[in-house]
Amino acid sequence: MTGLLALPLLPVLASTDNPSLAKAPPMGFNNWARFECNLNETLFTETAQSMLNRGLLDVGYDRLTLDDCWMANDRASNGSLQWNTDKFPHGIPWLANYMKSKGFYLGIYEDSGNLTCGGYPGSYQHEMQDAELFASWGIDYLKLDGCNVWAEEGRSLREEYHVRYEQWHDILSALPKPLIFSNSAPAYFEDDPSDWADVMDWVPKTAELARHSADVLVYSGDGSAWDSIMYNYDFHCRLQPGYYNDPDFLIPDHPSLSMDEKKSHFALWSSVGAPLILSAYIPGLSDEEIAFLSNKALIAVNQDTLGQQSALVSRDGTFDVLTRSVANGDRILTVLNRGADTATTTVSLARLGLSSKSNCKYEARNLVTDAVSTIDSVIEVELDSHVANVYRIALPKKCTTTTPTGLVFNTPADLCMTASTDSVTFEKCNGSDSQVWHAAATGHGTKLTLSPLSDTSLCLSANDGLSLAKCHGGNGTNWDHYMSGHLRSSSEDCLTQTKDTGSLEACVIDSVGQIFGLPSGVSLAKGDMS
Repeated sequence: MTGLLALPLLPVLASTDNPSLAKAPPMGFNNWARFECNLNETLFTETAQSMLNRGLLDVGYDRLTLDDCWMANDRASNGSLQWNTDKFPHGIPWLANYMKSKGFYLGIYEDSGNLTCGGYPGSYQHEMQDAELFASWGIDYLKLDGCNVWAEEGRSLREEYHVRYEQWHDILSALPKPLIFSNSAPAYFEDDPSDWADVMDWVPKTAELARHSADVLVYSGDGSAWDSIMYNYDFHCRLQPGYYNDPDFLIPDHPSLSMDEKKSHFALWSSVGAPLILSAYIPGLSDEEIAFLSNKALIAVNQDTLGQQSALVSRDGTFDVLTRSVANGDRILTVLNRGADTATTTVSLARLGLSSKSNCKYEARNLVTDAVSTIDSVIEVELDSHVANVYRIALPKKCTTTTPTGLVFNTPADLCMTASTDSVTFEKCNGSDSQVWHAAATGHGTKLTLSPLSDTSLCLSANDGLSLAKCHGGNGTNWDHYMSGHLRSSSEDCLTQTKDTGSLEACVIDSVGQIFGLPSGVSLAKGDMS
């Protein structure tokens, strides 16, 4: 709701904090971006067989999901959904059993409105009936879209989405065998940062994963598929770890993508912990495309049990640099050249959150090329245009300390918090040390301190107004960070960006100046900020 933020509660999150249903980001196939409404039984049986024959099942792609247009135009006389018998002559239960016999799971699409996006029957006022029907068919995964939703009297549109998706969560969770739930609500608020932040605050408590932004460009769509990928990637960079944030499908056979761009798409989605859902004609993929989609080293990062999401360490207009950790303590470095030309950059150990003391030397394996190098101070990276490399950095026993490091940036304005002499400003992200921050836990639950890489003896402080002060571990330098992006001080006020200055203001869920991204590995405060 609009207004001051409530004190934190202690909800049970639906994803990586409680991974009983989806223990890692889903992997598999969905027809939409490649085939849209041109789906049928044969497409799915041939796709499954091809995935089996070409080794995709062996590396983890085990879920095939029917998207929109699978159903008949009308419900049955008892209100039940019906499949299109021309498209699925053997029926959906038969298809689910077929998938199971091959080692796959079958998922399905519906809509929380009265009609799907394609104009077929929606689930509104049929929620329990539809959920029980899907379960009886052998479905274990529901992608719930949000077309054709109107607010009931007395509710805002975003409140209506909350009510409907929470209802679905409760229904699916109560089934004898709960379904994995993919929530599409945030994608309907991508154009309004305050609404979007509010929705992103509650979705982790209602679903295992959520579509957070626009549909990736479909196979027959006009425009640049790479620009579409980057648009969704930028939304992903705004979000916090601890949830399966979904930037939409992998599109490895899109005709407007170069091979480098296809490989980079997969590398980025693997690195940031996104679902790896292919939307392509699998039998027609080249051996080279199958090879990079089967990269076990990158898939291991994506499926890592720690459940972190790579976060931006720096952004300078050409290079994006991201880091995260994995369960065995290794550090992941991802570097993307977004520029139009080949370029070189360096990343220091400090930016990686690693120590340069005690003559620490780190082995870095390029998970794209499999080349191995040694880092003792910096890693130098040369990349062609639109190329991303991902490095897995092993930590020797005497150098195992890692500090989450990255940008603190206002995501709607895309401005970076920048350390000055005794305070902070908000400036265009430029890749300087004054815009890279260490985030350290203070030992008080989710409390953390933030110190700039340019002077790690100083911390962001809320004592006597917003400032940079000596780090002392006191309440003035303790902060809580929430899924919505709010960064709240011990004084209960929130960090606020207004034009190029920072201040402390009352926490308001609708305030676009209070939505921030932070380094990966920072513990999120428990509670609903709405």
